[in-house]
Amino acid sequence: MSVAAVILAAGRSTRMGENKMLADLGGETLIRRTVRAVLGSQAHPIIVVTGHERDKLAGTLAGLDILAVDNPRYAEGLSTSLIAGIGAVPQRASGALICLGDMPLVGAHVVDALIARFEEAPAAGAVVPAHAGEWGNPVLISRRLFPELTRLGGDVGARRLLHGRSDVLVLRIEDASILVDADTPEALSEMRRGLGREGDG
Repeated sequence: MSVAAVILAAGRSTRMGENKMLADLGGETLIRRTVRAVLGSQAHPIIVVTGHERDKLAGTLAGLDILAVDNPRYAEGLSTSLIAGIGAVPQRASGALICLGDMPLVGAHVVDALIARFEEAPAAGAVVPAHAGEWGNPVLISRRLFPELTRLGGDVGARRLLHGRSDVLVLRIEDASILVDADTPEALSEMRRGLGREGDG
């Protein structure tokens, strides 16, 4: 079973005040760290949706085995990036992981656990990770839900489709990284401190 990964990295980072994808995190950009983690998984191909400052993103991702997809409508909201990414998923893929570019702490083991659960239950509409009862990211969406994804609008993501569906599998994940994003300067600072503590250890 082939599962692609779509990494959403097109936004303007309005709450951050700068493009968080290009922020330094442990000596490399945040988006490069995120992409490298997903590249270590079984997902293939890895599709990165860019928009805001796409040339800078392309530069920081140089040399990585990815398919970059430009979303010229990125200012209209997250749904446009989701639609652009899903549109680039090859026909052979039975599903796609929707990954957020600002979640660099999610390791390949999490991605692979979601793929493994999907392989066990290919009739599932989606597989969602959860930690301490809270849904996290990334989420794995079956191809049969792709048409519904393309009808989303505004600043909403795939999660909008999943609540209340009987064909959504929730996979318990012990790793709290599935809940951690770099949405604010404070969150980014905490990520940096965490990486620093790992380095000290």
